[in-house]
Amino acid sequence: MNNPESFGKVAVLFGGRSAEREVSLKSGAAVLAALQRSGVDAHAFDPATENLQALKDRGFDRAFIALHGRFGEDGTVQGALELLGIPYTGSGVMASALGMDKWRSKLVWQAGGLPIPEYLMLDDQSKDTEVVERLGLPLFVKPANEGSSVGISKVKKKEELQAAYFNAATHDKLVIAERFISGGEYTVAILGDRALPVIKIEPANEFYDYEAKYLRDDTRYLCPCGLDDAAEKEMQRLAKIAFSLIGGQGWGRVDFLMSEDRKMYVLEANTSPGMTDHSLVPMAARQDGIGFEELVLRVLELAHVG
Repeated sequence: MNNPESFGKVAVLFGGRSAEREVSLKSGAAVLAALQRSGVDAHAFDPATENLQALKDRGFDRAFIALHGRFGEDGTVQGALELLGIPYTGSGVMASALGMDKWRSKLVWQAGGLPIPEYLMLDDQSKDTEVVERLGLPLFVKPANEGSSVGISKVKKKEELQAAYFNAATHDKLVIAERFISGGEYTVAILGDRALPVIKIEPANEFYDYEAKYLRDDTRYLCPCGLDDAAEKEMQRLAKIAFSLIGGQGWGRVDFLMSEDRKMYVLEANTSPGMTDHSLVPMAARQDGIGFEELVLRVLELAHVG
């Protein structure tokens, strides 16, 4: 690993203008503190309050992206950093955009032969009866371009579908209805060319929503995940393929659902994962013997341009 001083002057980008600003502030604060404890010349930078040109003007050598949601992990800030010639952490423009777009990432994975949950795209002309006949109940409705479970609803009755659609549509013009897969939720962190140990997520409430992710203390995270060795290796293999198909680089996370008959389904990818005290990548890294400071330095070491 590089000497911390060799990274030069590092900007930790966090905050931003998305619906996930509060989560990003927590992630960025944790990353900034870890870098500074490790001896890196790291500084806070909030794109919501400073023009990105200031990164060049203030002489930053690289950027650690701890932004979540739009204008942070959707390819926009990545493109700006490439124009400025500043190396940054995580995936490039294309992979960031695809990872943020749940619909188009599904299309890529379908084309690559990966298993995904059955879904339909909704609009204000969609027929509730047809959607339910196709996907069954319960089902999930979500905006295609939000993270952290923003705008997602679990629909248990046909009569709830329209309200769920309009709730999601307030966050994005693309809305997805997705079949409910009931056998458990798992996640696989990617660090460089490695898949870290699988985590099983067991929320205490209806599903793994924003509250369960960031506010509640009764969500259970199992690592070791309880899968046998062969099943865990298969999920890690699928995660690496899914990440590679969208062009993922550096680090990220791929989420899975498992059916009652133990079939694995790729759910979505996260190219700028959370780094809060509830976050999953640090948990997986700890299980693999990697502490938080070392994890942050490894991610920073993988910074690139384009």
